[in-house]
Amino acid sequence: MLDNKPQSLQFPDNFLWGCSTSAHQIEGGLVNDWSEWEKSPSRLQELKDKQLDSLDFISGAAANSYENNNADIDCLKRLGANVYRFSLDWSRIEPAPGEFDEAVLEYYRNLAIKLKAKGIEPFITLWHWPLPLWVRDRGGWENKETAVLFQNFVLKTVAYLDKEVNYWITLNEPMVYASQSYIAGEWPPQKKSRLLAWRVINNLATGHLLAYVAIKKINSLNQVGLAKNNMFFEASGGKLINKFLTIIGNWWWNFRFLDKVVRELDFIGLNYYFHNLVDKGFGRPHIYEKKSDLGWGLHPEGIYETLVGLNRYKKPIYVTENGLADKDDRHREWYITEIVRNMHRAISEGVDVRGYMHWSLIDNFEWAYGFQPRFGLYEINYRTYERIARPSAYFYANICRRNGI
Repeated sequence: MLDNKPQSLQFPDNFLWGCSTSAHQIEGGLVNDWSEWEKSPSRLQELKDKQLDSLDFISGAAANSYENNNADIDCLKRLGANVYRFSLDWSRIEPAPGEFDEAVLEYYRNLAIKLKAKGIEPFITLWHWPLPLWVRDRGGWENKETAVLFQNFVLKTVAYLDKEVNYWITLNEPMVYASQSYIAGEWPPQKKSRLLAWRVINNLATGHLLAYVAIKKINSLNQVGLAKNNMFFEASGGKLINKFLTIIGNWWWNFRFLDKVVRELDFIGLNYYFHNLVDKGFGRPHIYEKKSDLGWGLHPEGIYETLVGLNRYKKPIYVTENGLADKDDRHREWYITEIVRNMHRAISEGVDVRGYMHWSLIDNFEWAYGFQPRFGLYEINYRTYERIARPSAYFYANICRRNGI
């Protein structure tokens, strides 16, 4: 008689299980180019034209995490997580050129200390999109000098936190930032110029390289990577044109930036969300079994393909983001299960995957989408800032504690 019980999958010893967040999305009280854009007349008019409540699209206090990070640490502990990826806000640390707020640096150092005391490894992202106003006013990443300004910020910050932190992510999703801000023109500074996008991408690559050198100079044992959003490009129907376009898509979106910086990477962080069906063009309509609240098609098997694709670099890989907007928790358990199965498949085929960080620990301010999308394993009550576990939090906790599924 056949045994139809689901197969149990065990992950390698010392595998890291945890969650990701970013400063602007959860901390609250920030002043940077994003917070200013959220309240700008053009942005408010855009929301009014769409008949949207502007208060839902201004980050404000966000999840109040800067005031109460102990609540987030408690959530992580209840999950049994052993890693937490979070970002620092450049504008808090260096609000004016060369003026570093040591009280803020001490805040982040204490956060790392508290995490380690609970057995949770801090994974710190140094830049997760927002810029200090003074950097914005100098041209942001359009200006090649921003790479040097970033290196100066990194030198001061990493030196202060070095004893408490072993893993550093220089940049978050450089291709997404350049695409949304300078090709689609939807994010600040809302410019539409492929030439500027090209320049920004190259300057971000330089920023990573300078940051890598700085971090290694402080401590050669530091592990340094970046978080790269890669998607699964799938050629439809076996047609030659689709296979060719898939090669182009992989080169431009998935691999070109990594090719520029791979010698200065100790690990690769993979942020996986999207499947892209290629049929005489990119992003062709596809019927998905399930979709997120944002209408994003859920294609968990694509993480296997992206991990295999990254194996060309022969670097350790951490899944630094993966998740879905799912307010009612309809699909999250299924999605996590399938993601974990496909990660395990990649590992069994020799891909060096060393950790998984679910996006997100708590509900957050989702950039241009505002507060409506709910990505958290823990729901946020935005009146009281209480963290409330969704059923999927208990499900994920079992995976963290068992090191498998």
